[in-house]
Amino acid sequence: MKLFNIVKTFAKSDSGAVTVDWVVLTAAIVGLGIAVLSTVRGGVNDLGGEISDALSEATVASPSTLGWSN
Repeated sequence: MKLFNIVKTFAKSDSGAVTVDWVVLTAAIVGLGIAVLSTVRGGVNDLGGEISDALSEATVASPSTLGWSN
């Protein structure tokens, strides 16, 4: 009868339900993150390329150009 009581107590316990809720919530957040990354990836890559091109074409001004004298 003791084993039956242990099984009965285990079946009534709802502490695992909270764990299941957290697992489902975490899976939803991870799925949302993956969806956002796949949506934004192309724009971020294009923007990174444009920034790289702009920095490659940029020139650094000399102090005399800025009005500073030596």
